Amino acid sequence: MATYTELKAQAEALLREAEQVRRQEIQSVIADIRAKMAEYGITPQELGVRLSSKPQRSHSKRAPRYIGPNGEPWSGGPGRKPKWVREVLEAGGDLEKYRVAESV
Repeated sequence: MATYTELKAQAEALLREAEQVRRQEIQSVIADIRAKMAEYGITPQELGVRLSSKPQRSHSKRAPRYIGPNGEPWSGGPGRKPKWVREVLEAGGDLEKYRVAESV
């Protein structure tokens, strides 16, 4: 009967071998896909593949928590505060009077 250590070594060897075979098969699959795309004139865009080198940032829009004196919205998030907020704070004003009532 094999020991735990022997079985563990065998399992790790099998995992390494499986990963090597997987990489070889992936190369074959990619070559097949490229050949089919060329044969049928399929573009990456038709498959929904983006070729941009820049990662896309998601800009989630948050509802404004504050509305300035001239109707300027501000979500109160991190980053630079809008000019109207800085002016209110510098004048010793209270931002709470500009807070939007939240609907529940």
